[in-house]
Amino acid sequence: MTRDSEDPNADRQYHLEIDSADVADTVLLPGNPERLEKIVAFWDDHELRARHREYRTATGSYEGTPISVTSTGIGSPSAAIAVEELARVGVDTFVRVGSCGAIQPEMDVGDLVITTGAVRQEGTSDEYVREDYPATADHEVVSALVAAAERLGYDYHTGVTMSADSFYAGQGRPGVDGFEAAGADDLIDELKAANVKNIEMEASAILTLANLYGLRAGAVCTVYANRETGTFRTDGESRAAETATLATHLLAKMDAVKREAGVDRWHAGLSLE
Repeated sequence: MTRDSEDPNADRQYHLEIDSADVADTVLLPGNPERLEKIVAFWDDHELRARHREYRTATGSYEGTPISVTSTGIGSPSAAIAVEELARVGVDTFVRVGSCGAIQPEMDVGDLVITTGAVRQEGTSDEYVREDYPATADHEVVSALVAAAERLGYDYHTGVTMSADSFYAGQGRPGVDGFEAAGADDLIDELKAANVKNIEMEASAILTLANLYGLRAGAVCTVYANRETGTFRTDGESRAAETATLATHLLAKMDAVKREAGVDRWHAGLSLE
């Protein structure tokens, strides 16, 4: 049997080259494969489990909590493949860890953006569900990310993210020889007026697929650039990684408290103390 004819639902996954023994229940999803090393630097231990194309997977622990990371490459098509194959081997929680451009003037380079929902300006999620289906983050993941950012003392913003399929034309940037896509002149202003916080390229597909499959997902990104002020620096590159790592540990504690209380969802009446 050739690889092309293998059952995509078999335990060992075609693109990620992992099976259920290779990953924890929660997986962090950076785009850049090189960011994997910056993420695992915050863990107590780790082991590289797979490396194929843009996908690198490592698993380890943080404060006794099992945790994994899988890089997805750039854009929603490859991110969706990662979510599909990780879900097929039992992963139930996904946290996008990345960088972004901010579009609100009060947001500084180095700040974190914790996504509560996303504008689906990528085409991948359209392959799954009607275009007016919302891309929303799981409230438990959002709560854990907020708690982690607070404990670490990082400045953060919560709100709506726009996910694009194009780094250039789809984000209102000029292409070769000054080419501009239709509506490019108004894109940022329209998003700003709608109180969208930031632009990146994967969150909405990850959130949409997680919701469709009854899984948890969220996203935290470090601001590299502010499109309103024209500022660009890679300050605070590791803040999103550290925040997502601590949030994974907090999610595990939240899940333990839920089990002890006999409830299905985390709520304000429960305490981690």
